[in-house]
Amino acid sequence: MDHATPLEQALHVARALVLADLAAGEVADADVVSLVEDSVTHRRWWVEQWPEGVDCLSGLVAQDVQDALLEKYGRWPLCPVCGHGEPHALDVEPELGPDPRWVCSEAGVMVAPVGALGAVLRPGR
Repeated sequence: MDHATPLEQALHVARALVLADLAAGEVADADVVSLVEDSVTHRRWWVEQWPEGVDCLSGLVAQDVQDALLEKYGRWPLCPVCGHGEPHALDVEPELGPDPRWVCSEAGVMVAPVGALGAVLRPGR
């Protein structure tokens, strides 16, 4: 029987969605997974201070990991839509809201919901 609180359930979902996107981009090594865990720990505290923010967790964890990766490794996830110009990362929209998705702000298109990059980066797998 699962007795996880709604907060813990939301944190587990956020962790799973971001890890799925990292795995789809083949960047889910131990150091990167640690960045996810750091974000989840920070966001647990954040939602305890602002319980209404529970619906924002997946997008916030994705943004946290994206920011941490930029500092250590470079842009992630790279846009799979634009085949020209400089490589650029996707953005999470909305920045603070439910149902976050990866978007290419340069092309103005939604690429995939957070957690579903695998369908775009590795179709047919």
